[in-house]
Amino acid sequence: MHDDLIARAKAWLAEDPDTETRDELAELIDAGDVTELSARFSGTLQFGTAGLRGELGAGPMRMNRSVVIRAAAGLAAYLKKNEPSQREGRAGLVVIGYDARHKSADFARDTAAVMTGAGLRAAVLPRPLPTPVLAFAIRHLGAVAGVEVTASHNPPRDNGYKVYLGDGSQIVPPADAEIAAEIDAIASLHDVPRPDAGWEILDDSVLEAYLARTDAVLAPDSPRTARTVYTAMHGVGKDVFLSAFARAGFPEPVLVAEQAGPDPDFPTVAFPNPEEPGAMDLAFAQARATDPDLIIANDPDADRCAVAVKDGADWRMLRGDEVGALLGAHLVRRGATGVFAESIVSSSLLSRIAEKAGLPYEETLTGFKWIARVEGLRYGYEEALGYCVDPEGVRDKDGITAALLITELASVLKEEGRTLLDLLDDLAVEHGLHATDQLSVRVEDLSVIADAMRRLREQPPTELAGLAITRAEDLTRGTDRLPPTDGLRYTLDGARVIVRPSGTEPKLKCYLEVVVPVAAHAGLPAAHAHAAKLLTALKRDLSTAAGL
Repeated sequence: MHDDLIARAKAWLAEDPDTETRDELAELIDAGDVTELSARFSGTLQFGTAGLRGELGAGPMRMNRSVVIRAAAGLAAYLKKNEPSQREGRAGLVVIGYDARHKSADFARDTAAVMTGAGLRAAVLPRPLPTPVLAFAIRHLGAVAGVEVTASHNPPRDNGYKVYLGDGSQIVPPADAEIAAEIDAIASLHDVPRPDAGWEILDDSVLEAYLARTDAVLAPDSPRTARTVYTAMHGVGKDVFLSAFARAGFPEPVLVAEQAGPDPDFPTVAFPNPEEPGAMDLAFAQARATDPDLIIANDPDADRCAVAVKDGADWRMLRGDEVGALLGAHLVRRGATGVFAESIVSSSLLSRIAEKAGLPYEETLTGFKWIARVEGLRYGYEEALGYCVDPEGVRDKDGITAALLITELASVLKEEGRTLLDLLDDLAVEHGLHATDQLSVRVEDLSVIADAMRRLREQPPTELAGLAITRAEDLTRGTDRLPPTDGLRYTLDGARVIVRPSGTEPKLKCYLEVVVPVAAHAGLPAAHAHAAKLLTALKRDLSTAAGL
């Protein structure tokens, strides 16, 4: 076993094109560090519907140039078999974007070299830019596929590889499995041609076209008066965000200076995710000093948008579901037509808003790879701060255009002497108070998640928070509207719970919603108190049932 492990490590080392990971792996081999080598050679980083994501380092279980070259070669082989342009003898275009994380530029360049070597055309965005710019570029340039090198809001030690096909949306089954099979078929990196040149570095015209497209997001004569504090969370959003806001005519956002520029080490936050405790503290401090109308945060690749508002004497983050409902209500008020969509883990309030407006509504599996594929989509959102407000431009979540739209709404309300919280209150009275929360358990050992899911399947709860479970669904079997996925859904009298493993992080996620009828605005404080009590009890009882 020991000899086999060392032999596999040495074989990997012989092919590794990166001096940094070569040195790292050679050191582990020389030290005979069986524990660390076993962790890195226990399998391969699995390519799935999120592409690849993992910790940087040497070996097949880490993100590195060898893994990325194999992934790119597998994608190229898949495209050559499946893209009509290839079958017609035309070289399809693959457009490649990247963020400012460690190794992102290297991974983008390797991908361009592999695509070129495979007989495809490759074009790389001119510098680190938001993921939505890449998603836009695919459709704008008529590409057959796109790759974004990013780990989004993961910890600094991670990187990732997100794949889109020519419709501008992320891959879904069976494409993920077919690409994975092509990756597995690559025997040696020496079999993958990687020329030193031959691909295109795009100029700023794609970015200019993206910014021009943002004009379509706002109503032509809407007020543009709301003042914002903005944080890029050490990511790549700042310049595009500021350009979009200047173009729209909003007041210049006040920056959180400590987090404004790209920094792959994310020095001011434990996790560069606006939802994580402490991540918004600097933004709150800036808002207390400058008293804006709202705070906006992007995650590091700027595909997500977080919003905070003044609530009483201090500031608080709005939940993703609250922003999702506000944007939906704003689009309805503006006369939007088309399908409103959200994933199953998001609040059911959007369905009520769409129903009252007489608009079609669809529910999908978790992830924008599913939401973006809804036919006739006009607006889609997911509770994890993801909003698609311009599906004709970007068929993915877009933190820049979502920020424009929420700031337009804040401006409209400001002209009326009202706030986002006032509109949320109106929606609660009109449709019932839809209160959501999440029980999210981050683990070191993935078996904890498997054990919790198994326990819930073998010993399903019959009630939670004193509410009887009226329907329990194991989503691995699929439903009449949804394909199979690893998850459980419980419908209760006035509540809903969904449990699923995260697709991108070592987390078990439990999504909770309670709906409390509200007859009038005077009843809101009691409804909020009752909802909070129910959500606390749901968390407690679900934790017990799952053995967490």
